[in-house]
Amino acid sequence: MGLLTFKGGLHPYDGKELSKDKPILEYLPKGEMVYPVSQHIGAPAAPCVAKGDRVLVGQRIAEAAGFVSANIHSSVSGTVKAIEPRVTVSGAKVNCIVVENDGEYEQVPFTPIGERTPEAIIQAVKDAGIVGLGGAGFPTHVKLSPKEPDKIDTIIINGAECEPYITADYRCMMEIPEQIFSGLNLILSLFPKAKGVIGIEDNKPEAIAKMKELCRGESRIEVAELKTKYPQGAERSLIYAVTGRSVNSSMLPADAGCIVDNVATAIAIHEAVTMGKPLYERVVTVTGDAVNSPGNFKVKVGTNAAELVEAAGGFKNQPEKVISGGPMMGMALGTLDVPCGKTFSSLLCFTRDEVAACEPGNCIRCGRCVEVCPAGLMPTKLSEVADHGDFELFDKLNGCECVECGCCSYVCPAKRRLTQSMKTGRREALALRRKKA
Repeated sequence: MGLLTFKGGLHPYDGKELSKDKPILEYLPKGEMVYPVSQHIGAPAAPCVAKGDRVLVGQRIAEAAGFVSANIHSSVSGTVKAIEPRVTVSGAKVNCIVVENDGEYEQVPFTPIGERTPEAIIQAVKDAGIVGLGGAGFPTHVKLSPKEPDKIDTIIINGAECEPYITADYRCMMEIPEQIFSGLNLILSLFPKAKGVIGIEDNKPEAIAKMKELCRGESRIEVAELKTKYPQGAERSLIYAVTGRSVNSSMLPADAGCIVDNVATAIAIHEAVTMGKPLYERVVTVTGDAVNSPGNFKVKVGTNAAELVEAAGGFKNQPEKVISGGPMMGMALGTLDVPCGKTFSSLLCFTRDEVAACEPGNCIRCGRCVEVCPAGLMPTKLSEVADHGDFELFDKLNGCECVECGCCSYVCPAKRRLTQSMKTGRREALALRRKKA
């Protein structure tokens, strides 16, 4: 059987050799901890502590302020220093709970749930503040509560990790595959009619072998070998590769009978249900040609990004570009004085800013952007429409189907800023839709 894949996409240099063989090391933060109340899609969490309060590891410090929201827990013990706006990876100031770390790591007692009913499992996930750790940050308890649960027939664990340089999920698959397997089984217990599929790109043969060994004798779980191609790990691309079903911007994966969760999210579900442990730490890759010792670290949420550089041996060269997330869809940072949130998967440090060094030219009508677009769009036309501010036409031309993967900008020989224009167009067109509604 051929490798599973989707239409479009490309294969950029992946840079994973820098950190893929580096085991996960636990990093204990030294400085103050900063917890943004918005670390997820949906309503910001509401602080439930005050300045001067002492908090413990695993203690809830902000409560979900609605169904689509998520609890936030302290990852250290210490004293609440302030509740104030701080700069986050987005570059915007967000209200944050600042805790002075006392270095003792005294924790609240964790209690695993007793009877594992569907209601108890979903409640445990909600209480733990689990969100999608692949980058989107959608509250997981919402994802596990579809309107028509009987129609869910496929649970996909996303082990593709298609973004270049990032190896955090790969190391989890290599070191703690049993926890991923346990998390998937817990999700499957909510959907009796569903089968589980662990999707892994074929550039990770060791991880594929480990997960297949765990799946041996399991009637409801299988490993899907995916073609190594970006953006194979994008939700729509992954669903199409595994099931052949198409999902558009007006649909949820549940509409196609699927639920997709990241490897790290499955681990968090395992910890919440079997240990009673909230989500307050995650594995982060720190890599790039500007750091001395690229590696993978178990990082407490709220840790300052500058500390992660020190954990990776510091800079060997002063970087021109630092990115939170992957090089294709991540956020370029203007400062390292930002906290690592729940969706902080990697810190990439590059000696040279190759994007800034390229001067955009005129479109030569080569059509490469059309060939690689996983949504089957015409990026060159849509970017032109967006640049001219015609967001109604942008919507008519299906611009809102853009997944902002960056393939068009990457492949463009004229180095045009297609993705940036598409992002602007999509944001404005969706705002126009809401206004009309």
